[in-house]
Amino acid sequence: MDVENGVPRQRLSARQGLEQEMKEAIKRPWDRFRRKGEPNVGVLRSIKNIVTCSWLNLLLILTPIAWWAHFEHEKMHYSVVFALCFIAIIPHEKLFDYYGEQMKLYLGKDIGDLLTITLNKYVVEATLAIILMTKCKYGDVFRFLANGPTYNYRSLKLLQSTIVGVVVLHLLLIPGAAFFTGGARIWEQDLHPAHAQLNHSLLTVGVLSLLLPAAFYAALEGTSVPATGDSGTTGTPTVDSFNAQFLPMSRGIAVILLLVYVGSRIYYHNPPGEGHNMTNHPAAPEELRHEERKLANTEPEVNQWVCLVFLVINVGLMAATAEWLVDSIEPVSANTAITEEWFGIILLPIVSFSADGAIAIGYFIHRTVSHVLRREQPSPPATLAKAEAIDLSIQFLLFWTPVVTLLAWWTDKPLSLLFDFFEIALLIASCFLVNYVTQDAKTNWIEGYALLSFYAVIALCTWYYTGESSVKELLLCPGQSVEAE
Repeated sequence: MDVENGVPRQRLSARQGLEQEMKEAIKRPWDRFRRKGEPNVGVLRSIKNIVTCSWLNLLLILTPIAWWAHFEHEKMHYSVVFALCFIAIIPHEKLFDYYGEQMKLYLGKDIGDLLTITLNKYVVEATLAIILMTKCKYGDVFRFLANGPTYNYRSLKLLQSTIVGVVVLHLLLIPGAAFFTGGARIWEQDLHPAHAQLNHSLLTVGVLSLLLPAAFYAALEGTSVPATGDSGTTGTPTVDSFNAQFLPMSRGIAVILLLVYVGSRIYYHNPPGEGHNMTNHPAAPEELRHEERKLANTEPEVNQWVCLVFLVINVGLMAATAEWLVDSIEPVSANTAITEEWFGIILLPIVSFSADGAIAIGYFIHRTVSHVLRREQPSPPATLAKAEAIDLSIQFLLFWTPVVTLLAWWTDKPLSLLFDFFEIALLIASCFLVNYVTQDAKTNWIEGYALLSFYAVIALCTWYYTGESSVKELLLCPGQSVEAE
């Protein structure tokens, strides 16, 4: 057998051929985006393909109807507005998926996934967070129905609970469902080892950075009863004195976390070394490389510039619809027995993800019926686990949370990164569990079931949790009081 440097020539030749194929398939980013030397898709054809990409586009007619229902809320019950906005968001989510798949053909899997994650998965969540922050104003009083109740709404505390809920949702519920269903017909599925290790570090840094303000708060003497104005009791700090410490601290932490996130994206998309990327990493799963080669050799259906224009339009339409959705579900907090913590940690994050969930459920029903009726054979199980949701949680923790914190600073809102201990415990426990499950870069259905079960435990415990009153006082908007609620 011919041997070169201890490696059989046949195996060495196959490896070199694969590397050469990868280099040819993965072009320079700008050349790939411009489709240099290749014909491009026409504008009219692109628009036609967008319109006909899914039957769900028929539901786009509900978008102007939902907007009309929102502005005519005096005549419409908020539950009707909620239902219309919820259904109207579904085709926009589907269009985001389609745009993301098309942009992957121009940008490659890594950058395409980042674009899809940023624009698709977090438009609703980020819009929701910004809406809750902007509603913190003097008196913070809202009237949702013409003859309905007027009540004070602690939007900043609800915003914090929603941040925790979004992160926990994308760490436990979504990857748990993906691992459970994806591993049902296969021994185990693979994750990218280098990507999983990077996620472990980033997730731990983000969670522990939120732990420190809570630990600092607990270490201060006399924090149990902060006063709202000048303290009448010697040695008892006031809300103003606490904010004088925690607001600058939170803004500094936000800047540091943003820098960590930017650095992680630079490393992930442009690692050291000539021509290195996560796809040609020695430990990269073979199916990941196959997917990248498939993207490089697939013809797009939409012109890249048309896709970007429609992306921007879709962001605007979906952001506005998401705002009307939030406005329609806020009365639930006042008209039901649901606690503010459960409302923020469980209900709002699930509502923001419900459009993707509805699409997934519809696809599951379609495939199940087709399989039972023998209309089509089931596709072979994928060996690559779907763990994009973990990336989503990291982006929300290291990017969107700091952005909202700095935006609150710019708009003079007293939003800090001081979370109460129960919420911090949820984040630490979720981080520990998901890091433990993915530490070997492999998953199976029982690990997915464990993630789902722990999310159910969190939902159950949160149902009975009413929040830490002293932390709530620190997040009151100007003119608010605990009694006013």
